Amino acid sequence: MKNLPALDDLRLFCTVARLKSFAATARTLGVSNALVSKRIGVLEDLFGLRLLHRTTRTVALTEQGQVVHGWALRILEDVEQMGDAVSTEKMAPSGLLRICTSSGFGRNRVSPALSALAKRHPALEIQLELLDRSVDLIGEDFHLDIRVGQAHEPHLISRRIARNARVLCAAPTYLAGYGMPATLADLVAHRCIAIRERNEDFGRWTLQGPHGEETVKVRGPLSASNGEVVHGWALDGHGIILRSIWDVGPAIGRGELVRVLPAYEQPADVWAIYPSRLSTSARVRVCVEFLEEWLRSQ
Repeated sequence: MKNLPALDDLRLFCTVARLKSFAATARTLGVSNALVSKRIGVLEDLFGLRLLHRTTRTVALTEQGQVVHGWALRILEDVEQMGDAVSTEKMAPSGLLRICTSSGFGRNRVSPALSALAKRHPALEIQLELLDRSVDLIGEDFHLDIRVGQAHEPHLISRRIARNARVLCAAPTYLAGYGMPATLADLVAHRCIAIRERNEDFGRWTLQGPHGEETVKVRGPLSASNGEVVHGWALDGHGIILRSIWDVGPAIGRGELVRVLPAYEQPADVWAIYPSRLSTSARVRVCVEFLEEWLRSQ
């Protein structure tokens, strides 16, 4: 190959691969659909390969496109880290920082923290996505995942940035009608509001208590995939929930929710998760340290 691909074309290609759409890529980058199509064509001509399967609704990487995509991510990250390494302003990081987290925690805790981070480091370009599902950090081109619960993927680095636990609670109106459970096993006969959030095991609650770790399978007439919805239903008296203390703590303090089986809780510390290749990134380091400081002060 006589000519090398332009970095901007590789960035555009990675955006197409992530969004699976020329139109969405054009909107995201503020360019025309025609320009996106043209630059992808330039890359395909340069490599002599078809990089994308195109349909009327979506695009997907070909087998050769997956190889190019992996290398493109590596090259772009190396270029950004080179900038970090030679920068004379280590405490003033710059460049793109793509972060994901769950919706409720993102809106209530991460978003305000990133607002303060942006004021301290205005050269950072921060993109936050709120996703209540499992995330492929590398495949979806995120630099950082702020996760309630530790990563299990061996190729990712985990750093705990805040202590946290999930607790059982319900509204006083629910407890007045259905009674207070005396043991964890009693939850089987109660209306529990289950949630499918990130990697959580839907409807199976494992907690630490006086007798060590115990698991109970719960059910109820209501369930959801969003923590804020579940929280609202609990306030309305529909059942018992298992939620992070950062979420339900204020409602418990106001008496709107009551702790159920207070001897039990589920460890749910907050972790910063990032690919090992970003372990030396100044942007990631500064962001993680700032979030740790911010969450500690809350």
